[in-house]
Amino acid sequence: MIVDARTQKPIADASILISDLKTGTFSSTDGIYTLLNLPEGNHLLEVSHIGYATIIVNIFISGNTTYNVSLTESIVENNEVIITGVSNATHLKKVPFQVDVLKKNNLLQNAFSNIIEAITKVPGVSSVSTGPAISKPIIRGLGYNRLVIINNGVRQEGQQWGDEHGIEIDEYSAGKIEVMKGPASIMYGSDAMAGVINIISHLPTPNNTINGNLISNYQSNNSARTLHANVAGNNNGFSWNAYLTKTSAADYQNKYDGKVLNSKFNQFNTGGFVGYNSSWGYSHLLFSSYDMNAGLIEGERNDNGLFVTPGAGGAMNVGNSADFNSTTPLFPYQRIRHKKITSDNSIVLKHGKLNFNVGYQKNDREEFGNLDQPNERALQFDLQTITYTLTYFLPKKNGISTSVGINGMKQYNTNKGIEQIIPNYEMLDAGGFIYAQKNFPTLSISGGMRYDTRNLKTENLLSGTDIKSEAFKKQFSNFSGSIGIAHPLSKQFNVKVNIARAYRAPSIPELASNGAHEGTFRYEYGNLQLKNETSFQFDGGLEFSATHLSMNVTAFYNNFNNFIFYSKLSNASGGDSLVNIDGENLNAYQFNQQGAVIQGIEATLDIHPHPLDWLHIENTFSILNGQFKNSIGNSKYLPFMPAARILSEVRANIDKVKKNIKNLYCKVELDNIFNQRNVFTTFNTETATSGYSLVNVGIGAEITSRKNKQLFNIYFSGNNLTDVAYQNHLSRLKYTAVNMITGRTGVFNMGRNFSIKILIPFSKNLKAK
Repeated sequence: MIVDARTQKPIADASILISDLKTGTFSSTDGIYTLLNLPEGNHLLEVSHIGYATIIVNIFISGNTTYNVSLTESIVENNEVIITGVSNATHLKKVPFQVDVLKKNNLLQNAFSNIIEAITKVPGVSSVSTGPAISKPIIRGLGYNRLVIINNGVRQEGQQWGDEHGIEIDEYSAGKIEVMKGPASIMYGSDAMAGVINIISHLPTPNNTINGNLISNYQSNNSARTLHANVAGNNNGFSWNAYLTKTSAADYQNKYDGKVLNSKFNQFNTGGFVGYNSSWGYSHLLFSSYDMNAGLIEGERNDNGLFVTPGAGGAMNVGNSADFNSTTPLFPYQRIRHKKITSDNSIVLKHGKLNFNVGYQKNDREEFGNLDQPNERALQFDLQTITYTLTYFLPKKNGISTSVGINGMKQYNTNKGIEQIIPNYEMLDAGGFIYAQKNFPTLSISGGMRYDTRNLKTENLLSGTDIKSEAFKKQFSNFSGSIGIAHPLSKQFNVKVNIARAYRAPSIPELASNGAHEGTFRYEYGNLQLKNETSFQFDGGLEFSATHLSMNVTAFYNNFNNFIFYSKLSNASGGDSLVNIDGENLNAYQFNQQGAVIQGIEATLDIHPHPLDWLHIENTFSILNGQFKNSIGNSKYLPFMPAARILSEVRANIDKVKKNIKNLYCKVELDNIFNQRNVFTTFNTETATSGYSLVNVGIGAEITSRKNKQLFNIYFSGNNLTDVAYQNHLSRLKYTAVNMITGRTGVFNMGRNFSIKILIPFSKNLKAK
């Protein structure tokens, strides 16, 4: 039974969750909850409710077990969270590295154009973008193949190496996102140098219920329309879920560029799972299908400063009203399809537990650029990946939880377009790991190590029938590991320290690319002489939590050997090296490596001033500096490091306004991005970027019936209210063509944008058999 600790009255709709078993429920109006088909043993139970401090407790389940919980009122948010991205489910305060958690409600209360933009509110997280449809995550200045994205237990494998390739995950399907910073997540493989983003789509449904919701969203700037629907059920351990999302967006606009031609996109995504939970464990089958069409923004203008688009016979047509307002991409554009199926299983053994996960992914990316031959694929990558993970959790002994396992993947890439910029290849990854955690009364020590090996085999890289680059074989291997402590100095203070060694093998494009495609604005050469990239990182943090104030300060130092980067090539006379592609001169870049250091600070200050407990003032700050150990040309700074940022939010939360209005929130946000002058200027690889400030607002509430039944939720937000014209330092559109009328280089980010979301839930109880 779940009750209020002060009044002893029952609490309805409290969430009860056992993450490791992927099962959960909600308390009834009389505070009663029931979880069925639970295996015997120790399990970590999480009980939470809005306005109360979350309870995290280890309980032993044997037969019919009763466990009563008293919740204490609290205005501090996310003070206790279970992290499912590290070995077994773990108390947040016992994890030695920095982790941030975004729940469904955090995502609903903000307007964004893709799932990565939703994560950038986390300190230390930013994105490389090529328009509103395409963003790639950056953690502490590192991205691409230096971080791993996990979706429902499976490592996401698209073409994360390219600037104009996004993350093929439906943002509306996400129920919870965990952002793990730093190379401590050794469970997921050597590429997690920057960290891991764990996106969980399918959350447990209470037994003998069917529930779901319908979400509609409209955004004013680019007339983006989204409709999302999902339905889930659980009948005596047999559970299922299904969702679909349809989004269409026209061209976005800003004060300097007006409407940005061909920034439109549309997508249709579906997915779900079926599974069974029992006393022996669980077995789930998950599937998803992602399908996006996105225009490729070239930023070309005529002499009058108007955007132009390719026409028939090589002509260039000025964009008109119909072009700007259509949601069907113009030429050039790309279509990305990503299909995934996964078998996720857990078996309780007499001594321990065995988890195994096998997934198959097919990523098909097509690029169309010839209006005279509309079905001609300039580029087509057919990427197929099989991933596997087998983990054995040993019985807890002397307070030590230990897991050992193996994981890896087999991957094939086949070129099916008329051009090739990377060769056909076959890649085989394999790794083994051990991870352990020891909990003392006032100290938690955790860490582990792993060994990885990667084997690459490529075919000849062709241009028509000519060989641009010859086939090769490469093998890379190395060790990685980490160890850290979490130590509560008192009830209010907690210290975290983590030391890690990380390793990453060079990616296929870094080794073997030779070509250019739409959206990159450069010709890229690989380098077969690249070596393993290794790093040593120190991460330390101090957390403070009290009734009306919480604070977190983290510092990190990351030392790299053989840091891989790309820079412009110069010609014999010292100018830019240019490659002519179809009459257009593109700057030539090549990958290289050098020793480097990245260091930085992240801080969060959250204030609930007494007696205004409903008022919430939060400030987050992040700054980093990346430098080469030896200057290259006249520059010592690493390229494309995010600018310093302060994000300030003043927010009011009122649980009950009137009888039929609950959980009202109202917020004002100031997003301050500083100048970025520490840039890699050698060969004009990168240019400085001016700072800017954006004002954002939001308001929303839950609307209920006279019988206190939830009817719908409404969320309204306004971004960039003052319509600031700005360029994010990591926007690839910053390097498009010059506007000859204004003299400004590149395309600017989105201007003022209003968003309205409506969520309509539904639920039905099934008769228990």
